[in-house]
Amino acid sequence: MRDLFAEQLEALRARSLDRHLREISSAQGPEIEVAGRRLINFSSNDYLGLVNDSRLREAAIAAIGEFGVGAGASRLISGTQSPHVRLESALAKWKGTEAALCFSSGYTTALGTIPALVTKNDVVLLDKLCHASLIDGAKLSGAILRIFPHNHLGKLESHLEWAQREHAGKRILIVTESIFSMDGDRAPLRELVELKKRFGALLMLDEAHAVGVIGRNGRGRAAEENLNHDVDVQMGTLSKALGASGGYICGSRILIEWLVNRGRSFIYSTAQSPAIAAAALAAVDFLSSAEGEERRLLLWKQINLMRELLPVNAMNKKRGDASSAIFPWIAGDEQAALELSRALQKERFLVPAIRYPTVARGAARLRITVTASHEENQIRSLCQAIKRLGA
Repeated sequence: MRDLFAEQLEALRARSLDRHLREISSAQGPEIEVAGRRLINFSSNDYLGLVNDSRLREAAIAAIGEFGVGAGASRLISGTQSPHVRLESALAKWKGTEAALCFSSGYTTALGTIPALVTKNDVVLLDKLCHASLIDGAKLSGAILRIFPHNHLGKLESHLEWAQREHAGKRILIVTESIFSMDGDRAPLRELVELKKRFGALLMLDEAHAVGVIGRNGRGRAAEENLNHDVDVQMGTLSKALGASGGYICGSRILIEWLVNRGRSFIYSTAQSPAIAAAALAAVDFLSSAEGEERRLLLWKQINLMRELLPVNAMNKKRGDASSAIFPWIAGDEQAALELSRALQKERFLVPAIRYPTVARGAARLRITVTASHEENQIRSLCQAIKRLGA
């Protein structure tokens, strides 16, 4: 076994594509401890600073006291406990849909949902920059998979015409993200809805990086653009802005009943811990409040500051208004991205390099994420360091 993979690992190292785990010896936050050093953390998806929030901690502790640590079984056996039911009810109300269903992770949400929606001879049309979980879910379904260039409506329309012509009577599923995880840009949601209606397709929207960030009370882009009833499948995560873990699907009651019966990653997984469900419910309640909206607006203040201060070079042209809390600093070469990340770490900033296959070859980058917990001086210091070191 050792010899079997040693050569392949060496090949990864030669291309600066090998990965290593880093131990964090503190709670998540704007500052964390790595190898005995305090680093300013610009890598976390904890957009609203809820991971270590007292509301979530107290809700989880109370749930452990009442329900214990684990769920003990899958949801269809005996694992559906009151915190799961309350969370799903709150998610549906918050997102403005008839029902919701929670999975143990965002990855398993995609893996269980897409194969339940489409099967052999159906068609999945997937944006080129969709998350790996969506790609894997589409492949697992056995449906015919076609990729359209990122946000390219003309090519998507061409694919839809082909699917309607060559696979008449079969189900067509368009899959995209409202905020793309590596570039931080937005899908043209209203135009996608128009296309899906014209061709009688289904639309699945991953709101992972929009929930908690976009729209009043952080309900995401479908709600912000008043398209809740036009997006057939709303997917999201509890592990980013909501500060917990797990994933969910929101949609019609019939959709949720179908997933309960056909979502294999839901059916055959032990339920998420009731403590995690209780913590996620506390996050939804917080986001629905005036205080939660104030926290979201603080996040946008920090996002706009980052957009204003982050320097520009040939590969990092300044955009218009900031689209999200994600700021890619494109280095291009994998080794260059690693070296910049290491140089920043020496100056007490944690911004890991993102490389192939997470992004395309030659598009290696630092993926900078801003949170409501960051202080203005931390953002200013990072931008100054990038300007000095990234040139």
